[in-house]
Amino acid sequence: MVGSNQKRHLLLYSLVALVFFYSYYYHSSLPTSKNLTRTETETFNLIPQNAPSHSSNFTLLIKVLTFNRLNSLSRCLHSLSAADYLTDRVHLHVYVDHSAPLADQSSSESDSRAILRFLDGFEWKFGDKFVHYRTANAGLQAQWLEAWWPTSDHEFAFVAEDDLEVSPLFYKFLRGLIVNYYYHAASNLTRSIYGASLQRPRFVPGKHGNKIHLDNGTQLFLYQLVGTWGQLLFPQPWKEFRLWYDDHKARGIKPFLDGMVTTGWYKKMGERIWTPWFIKFIYSHGYFNFYTHFPNERALSVSHRDAGVNYGKSAGPDSKLLDESSLDFNILKMQPLSNLKWYDFCFREVFPGRVVKSMDDLGTVLPSVQRQETVLVVSLFGASDAVTRNLLCQFERINSQNHIFLGSHSDFLYDLARRGNPVIDADLFLNDIRAYESLSLQSSDARLTKEVLVKVYVIKKCLEYRYSAWVVDANFLPFSNDLFLEPIDATSDFYYGESSKLLFVKSSSSVQKMWTKNFLYEVANLVDKVSLPRDHRNFANIMANLLRQKAGVMIKKVDESKIGLDIGTGSANQSSSAVGKKIVYWSADLGPDRIQKQLEELSLWNIDSDSSCKAVICHQS
Repeated sequence: MVGSNQKRHLLLYSLVALVFFYSYYYHSSLPTSKNLTRTETETFNLIPQNAPSHSSNFTLLIKVLTFNRLNSLSRCLHSLSAADYLTDRVHLHVYVDHSAPLADQSSSESDSRAILRFLDGFEWKFGDKFVHYRTANAGLQAQWLEAWWPTSDHEFAFVAEDDLEVSPLFYKFLRGLIVNYYYHAASNLTRSIYGASLQRPRFVPGKHGNKIHLDNGTQLFLYQLVGTWGQLLFPQPWKEFRLWYDDHKARGIKPFLDGMVTTGWYKKMGERIWTPWFIKFIYSHGYFNFYTHFPNERALSVSHRDAGVNYGKSAGPDSKLLDESSLDFNILKMQPLSNLKWYDFCFREVFPGRVVKSMDDLGTVLPSVQRQETVLVVSLFGASDAVTRNLLCQFERINSQNHIFLGSHSDFLYDLARRGNPVIDADLFLNDIRAYESLSLQSSDARLTKEVLVKVYVIKKCLEYRYSAWVVDANFLPFSNDLFLEPIDATSDFYYGESSKLLFVKSSSSVQKMWTKNFLYEVANLVDKVSLPRDHRNFANIMANLLRQKAGVMIKKVDESKIGLDIGTGSANQSSSAVGKKIVYWSADLGPDRIQKQLEELSLWNIDSDSSCKAVICHQS
């Protein structure tokens, strides 16, 4: 009996030890906020490897905004408490707004007390619970704006208005986004992202914008629009917005953005809403937001659109809530950021991060830039940031899509690329050329020689693809895109503008035969020897001078008085002088105030105090 009892005890101890070991191993293998990774994989890994040390402070705060809708609040909080938070500590902050001054005080006080009693009894077992009850009515705008000031770059906020209901899977999904994209240091594109919306995408704010159409394979994408029905906010962009908001409010600037439906909302509702402010900020900074696209109108958060500030009467759920019982695909599959699609406020696809650093890079970018087998190369050498941004806005107005910017390595150039504009880094491009061609830049004007050399090699690559090329300086504005899609004179392979600094190179068989490496070496060696007045020593005039020396080359000078207006000539009536012209242009010596004044007279100054476009202009794709 003793031996038998000892065996039973030994067996029991073994089972207990086995259960303890399994439980310990299982829970220790679950991810915590201290296990974040900077590694981006095609599928989100719940147990990330090689976590960076600074990610140990990762915190997500849930911010619930409520007023007088107890039933809505109850539904929202119970859906939040039913979510799977793994082993992470997630804190809940509830902001209860006070009744408005003119409201029925007895009814409002009763609503507030009922909400406060409910919150007192509501158990939140995943972290701390915090309730903020205002002493006066703040309104929806202040509820959002004052709910959060990040305490670090590793603190995130998920904001939910009280008529929201979330999926039990919402936290796992948001955690995957933070781990895989926010802490992914290998891509500069992460700087362009301000958060993630869990609502189903269904609204395009740009007037005359495209309808939202996504293929079945697009589960995750980026879109500029903020989503107020379940929005995750990243810390740094939110701080930038709050300071930007304070500055603009202090200066009396309104968040008007022509061409946007939301501007009409603001004119009607004023400071009762906050989204027009945030949309204007996003547009000026070129930021984007994650969105999901799930089959059958499903989403990780659903707004019941209960009666309140946004709805006079309840409108019902906008989508179907995604839960594990209806999950028939891998919700945690997350592709590399570079594989995702990006869309602007017109729901027009944007292609950020196109930076050309070599001849091979240029070959991959040119096909996406050309229109009607023509490429417009815009040189930024000597152009101010404001002039360049104004030109960009003009390109938006005329729907120019065949341009690529060329400039020296700078933060500004890379910011243009981050916002979706193709650019050529002239310094790195030239280094690539010199590495293969053994070129030497022995010149009294190295900057000009570098500029000329880069441009002739860019033209060479265009010709290899049988594309014609326009090369222009940024000190010009086109009235339409017609000039850069059709040749001025079909009988000539080359033409140039002496003052406008335009150069056109036609993709003909004769030009392709002439534009060889030997010709490019010749150009590099002769730049210094071209005799021109100082104010005419630019790429177009230098190339015109060199091309005239080539036997059999036909080059024509453009009659600039017919196609363009020089705004620096001091014409008494610029507006009438511009009638029938295709471009306006000016000398690089013209001061910035004079440029702005002259362009304002022609209604061609397109940027505001943020140096961003005054209007969003949508063109149907």
